[in-house]
Amino acid sequence: MAVLPDFLIKRVYKKGSLRQTEEGVEFDLKNVLGPGVISGLECVQINDYIFSKNVISFVTQGMELTAEIVNEANPIHFRLNQEGTMKLLEKANCLKEGLNKIILEIMNPEAGKLKITLTDNLHLA
Repeated sequence: MAVLPDFLIKRVYKKGSLRQTEEGVEFDLKNVLGPGVISGLECVQINDYIFSKNVISFVTQGMELTAEIVNEANPIHFRLNQEGTMKLLEKANCLKEGLNKIILEIMNPEAGKLKITLTDNLHLA
């Protein structure tokens, strides 16, 4: 199976979805590329703050999957047009007005570890 280039993978991120919540930080994803498999959610970094897998969860199709249980034996099958929310359940002052850098480290059975770098503008109210 061919590995998708980084610029295509970035299209899965829903621009403008980065937000602070009472529980932590969230952002949304939508698979516009085709069927995919996530066999690990390793970490998420926003600006200089790193969220470890024990505070990461992914909500999709009414189910919330914690990063600690996502692995090759229990992967996330992310189908075409499926949407989800990445939840970082740790209160951290990592978001700033303007441009924020987001780095996702995920595992894929075919490609191995993928490091995806994204940016999103945040307008704090």
